[in-house]
Amino acid sequence: MTAIYIAVMAITTYLIRMIPFTFFTKKIKSRFIRSFLYYIPYAVLSAMTIPAIFYSTGSILTAAAGTAVALALAFFGLPLIVVALSSSAAVFIASLFIR
Repeated sequence: MTAIYIAVMAITTYLIRMIPFTFFTKKIKSRFIRSFLYYIPYAVLSAMTIPAIFYSTGSILTAAAGTAVALALAFFGLPLIVVALSSSAAVFIASLFIR
């Protein structure tokens, strides 16, 4: 049964990647469609990441503290390692005070 699930997922993944190549042989000239396709990876990444952030800790308040620190540091253009470590530290510190 597991092999069937893996085969279905492989076919689905293949079709998702192959269909655009077969149907769109010319360059997409529509500005709207190009901008829509440009932002899809960011939207999907956000949709997968945001729920994981808020359910990864025991409290939504500690997750919000870590998210706030991460957003602030990312806004100022700090490196990813600094943002990740600082937000993790913020969650740890917040968990000491928020129960």
